[in-house]
Amino acid sequence: MNSDIINEIKKMKEEKNAIIVAHNYQNSEVQDLADVVGDSFALSRYCASIDAEVIVFCGVHFMAESAKILSPEKTVLLPEIDAGCPMADMVTAEKLREEKKKHPKAAVVCYINSSAEVKAESDICCTSANAVKVIKSVPQNEIIFVPDQNLAQYVARMVPEKTIHLWKGFCVTHHRVTKAETERAVALNKDALLLVHPECRLEVQDMADFVGSTSQIIEYVRKSSAKKFIIGTEMGILHQLKKDNPDKKLYLLSQGMVCPNMKKTTVESVYNSLKYMRYQIELRPDIIERARGALEAMLKV
Repeated sequence: MNSDIINEIKKMKEEKNAIIVAHNYQNSEVQDLADVVGDSFALSRYCASIDAEVIVFCGVHFMAESAKILSPEKTVLLPEIDAGCPMADMVTAEKLREEKKKHPKAAVVCYINSSAEVKAESDICCTSANAVKVIKSVPQNEIIFVPDQNLAQYVARMVPEKTIHLWKGFCVTHHRVTKAETERAVALNKDALLLVHPECRLEVQDMADFVGSTSQIIEYVRKSSAKKFIIGTEMGILHQLKKDNPDKKLYLLSQGMVCPNMKKTTVESVYNSLKYMRYQIELRPDIIERARGALEAMLKV
């Protein structure tokens, strides 16, 4: 890593009262550069709580939007403007409004992996870590859950008393992992525990010893007395896991568990983002207000 660039980034951070946050799926050198590393909502909450004028969000578009929703007075920068999320793009505000007309009595629960416009059309947001708790908290027995069908099916199992209308969205990275591929990984590492993200297919979840969010998987490995783990989520999480658990063996469930959008951000793009103040996230005030309502409803749960 170029030490001159790192030093320049540190200097600009101080001059501009900026912080750098990075998602667990980012490149390892970007994670090491960040002030805080975590899942998307934890990072947005941190950004809202910290006294900084500029937030450099190393992640994808919807994550930077969430930070802007919770911190509208701050400048939020996304180093790579075309770092998007295919799953978030699988639901639009217009299509969601059409679905709401079909189920007028249903509450709309949107996964945080969605655009600000979709959040503005929703009653409450959820994360992969708190989805079950959020669904249980909703007074309505009928729920439209967008956009991840795999997380929705996971929740439906945990909360069978609710009727959940699935949206046909999915995370390309997690959804591509098959049952056969998982069986091979388990057969090769018989004494390892299998930990998977609920964005994986249901048949993959069924084989797991533990199903949880990135933060929950990190915590599980840290607390477990086991020494070998097969990790069923995006490969970026291994960087933190290896730092936290140098004595444990970690295997990636599939070599295909790489999110190309998460890997777009580099140290150089963080440098350029701070130097040229790009790319700034801008949202309409009415979208911010309505989307904030869905996020704040989740915080009350």
